[in-house]
Amino acid sequence: MKEKKIIPCIYLYNKTAIKGLEDRTLVDADPLSLAKFYETNGADALIIFDMSDSDESHEEALDIIKSICMELDIPVYGAGNVKRMEDIKKLLYAGCNKAALNYSKQTNIDITEEVSKKFGADKIIACVASLDEVKDNKDLITAYCDMVLLVNPIKVHDTASQAAPMPMMVCLPELTLDKMIQVLQIENLYGISGEAVTKNAAELNSLKNILEENGVKICKIHARFSWSEFKLNKDGLLPVIVQDYKTDEVLMMAYMNREAFEKTLETGLMTYFSRSRQSLWVKGETSGHYQHVQSLTIDCDMDTMLAKVIQTGVACHTGNKTCFFQTVMEKEMKTEDNPLRVFEGVYEVIRDRKVNPKEGSYTNYLFDKGIDKILKKVGEEATEIVIAAKNPNANEIKYEISDFLYHVMVLMVEKGVTWADITEDLAKR
Repeated sequence: MKEKKIIPCIYLYNKTAIKGLEDRTLVDADPLSLAKFYETNGADALIIFDMSDSDESHEEALDIIKSICMELDIPVYGAGNVKRMEDIKKLLYAGCNKAALNYSKQTNIDITEEVSKKFGADKIIACVASLDEVKDNKDLITAYCDMVLLVNPIKVHDTASQAAPMPMMVCLPELTLDKMIQVLQIENLYGISGEAVTKNAAELNSLKNILEENGVKICKIHARFSWSEFKLNKDGLLPVIVQDYKTDEVLMMAYMNREAFEKTLETGLMTYFSRSRQSLWVKGETSGHYQHVQSLTIDCDMDTMLAKVIQTGVACHTGNKTCFFQTVMEKEMKTEDNPLRVFEGVYEVIRDRKVNPKEGSYTNYLFDKGIDKILKKVGEEATEIVIAAKNPNANEIKYEISDFLYHVMVLMVEKGVTWADITEDLAKR
């Protein structure tokens, strides 16, 4: 049996989060903050329903979905307001890992094969109101969808006694623990969502522990080593080096005792032992700059831990991103060996030119002329690459590609797109 996931749901309406498909009671005026709250408290994924009722509000909802996808590291599944293939494309391009077709609408059923072949079956969810809709379209769903999302089942026990022919997520009403355990025993169940989850949103990790104690194979952190296997320092503590899991930047160094280690595993938030206060401290508890643990690795001597984390905000109490910002000595080093660092360095210079214009700067000339001039230059440089590619001398094409990338970065800054956005999108393809 695969690990079952706990998946909160956000219903977007008029740029706010409301209670449900049929209940427009306000839950949170800031859907992005709500999404971060869910992730911080142990959500394994997030479903977002776009419930907008106009083209304008639909575009606003897509902007919110994009901002959520950019900020969260858990999978995001987009649903609602799908009328044609273009709407699936918009959800996926906004950053959603998967997009849902509404099987209560024949128009959505009709485009299943087309969108699946265009974007891949692994990107498509069949959203159904009952398992009868799955039975009626079993061949289509099996061939062209990755999983089923069952919303608002009328009878929970029916859900527990039946299963889709593929992984299934189900939005459940508030349940007793016994009923929740019963549903989670479904063989093909991927995860649960709905009121059963949002009612426990502030303590999802605790809920996972309870479910695990009751025999449910739940998605949560498990350690391969016990605390007793680590070699501690004279104070009975384990040094922990903390690193950004995306950039590999070293953020800080702290210490754990047994309780901090176990709390980190339980909550997914980096927890340390403060030697000055002689007490536990959850990183970000007062500042909001939490560290979501992604991996813990012990060194060869079993006496130092390396933690890779998602860093919310900055790591250092001084306001610096990392605690290691004061140079003691430095030799001249080749930074051009790291391609991403070069891209980010040039990008930052361009971004700085936009914020702090410099007289005589060609970059500022492009920004002053506006988007049409920037696009014209991008087009011209793309053409230069094509011409250079016909030349047997490789140096010419390297020069033209560099010129092209510079102008693309000007366009990126103008449109507010970062290299992190690009690499994240490429990684999903």
